[in-house]
Formats: sequence, C-alpha cells, structure tokens
Amino acid sequence: MLEGLCSHVTELEAALEERGAAIDRVKSELAAFQLKYRRDVGELHEQLEELELAIAEAELGEIDKRLENEAASSSAPADPQPEAAARYTSDAVRRLFRDVAKAIHPDLAADPLARDRRHSLMIEANRAYALGDEERLRSILQAWEKSPEAVQGNDPEAATQRLVRRIAELEEQLAGCDDELGALKDTALWKLKAMVDEARKRGTDLVADTVRRLRRDILAARNRLAAMQSS
Repeated sequence: MLEGLCSHVTELEAALEERGAAIDRVKSELAAFQLKYRRDVGELHEQLEELELAIAEAELGEIDKRLENEAASSSAPADPQPEAAARYTSDAVRRLFRDVAKAIHPDLAADPLARDRRHSLMIEANRAYALGDEERLRSILQAWEKSPEAVQGNDPEAATQRLVRRIAELEEQLAGCDDELGALKDTALWKLKAMVDEARKRGTDLVADTVRRLRRDILAARNRLAAMQSS
C-alpha cells in the first residue's frame, strides 16, 4: 500500500511541476505579447486619444471651466472623513497566534525543507497577527493540522497517513493551478492574443492592420485639428 501511495505522490508532484511550468509559460507569453502590443499599438492609441481630446476642447471652448464653476458654486462642504479605527489585537487573536506558533514554529522542523515551509507559514501568521486577522490565523492553523507534517511518528500507519494527506494536498494545489491557468486564459489580453495568433495562421496580421488604421485616424485627426485652429 505504501509503495502505491508513494508512486501516486510522485505522479502528482510531476503533474504539479508541469502545471506550474504551463502557468509560467502562459504568463511569459502574455507579458511578451503585452509588451509588443503596447509598443506597436498602445502608443498610437494614446496619440489618437490626445488628438481627440484636443479636438473636443477646441469644439467646446470653455465648457470645462463653466462646469467647474457650476460645480464649485453648487457643491456643499464635504463632510469630514471619519478617522480610521485604530487596530487592536484581541485576547482571542493572541491566544490563537500562540497556538499557531506552537504548531508551526521553524525550530520544530525535522529537515531543512520542513523548516522553510514552517518559516513561510510563520511569516504569514505574523502578518495576520499584526493585522488582528483572526480568520486568517485560524485558516493557517487548520491547514497545518491537515498537512502531512502534522502527523507524528515513524510507524507504517503514520507514514500512510502522511502520504494520504500529501496526496490531498497535491490534488488541492493542482486544482488551484487549474483555476489560475483558467483565469489567465479568461483575461481580455489572452483572448486578444489568441485572436491575433489565430488570424496569423490564416495569413492575416491583425496588429499591423490596427497600426495602419490608427495611423490613418491620427493623420485625419491632426488635419482636422489644424483646420480648426487655423480658422
């Protein structure tokens, strides 16, 4: 049984590593696409928006100033903002933090890897304690109590329980990776990238088409603004 559980853990760890690599790859592709799109298209959009704003100001004249004057004359004095409530740490939070520290303190680690994990959790617990976040402290403690490291002993039953918990932990992490990957691919930027990639397969460069359209619109806007200013 232990051998089968160990084998399953190894498979899940490999899958988790692959999923993490996939997330990193998607993030890298998104960052590269965003940089290129910003360089090729974003600056042209900004130029066009500036020209359109200048045209609107030329057409509307002093309307902004009139609106400001009307708003200033009709607005009532703003109510004073209430001061932020001072943070305080309740006795319940102190007791809970002590329980967390007793369970996860790095000095209790059996090996360097466990020490690193405990150290990360202690940092998170210290942050929650500083904020008086009882719910987060309780979540940290509950997650620890369900973790493989919380199982004591070297007998076969303890080893089996650690493996079972490790499998559950890995499956939860895999589900989290799936959610993160899905969220990345549900962003407007990724959908735009997918559209551009699909068009490129058909021999169409959507980015280049957009650049040409923007440059044409910019030229037209500049000519219109120049005509308005000269008149």
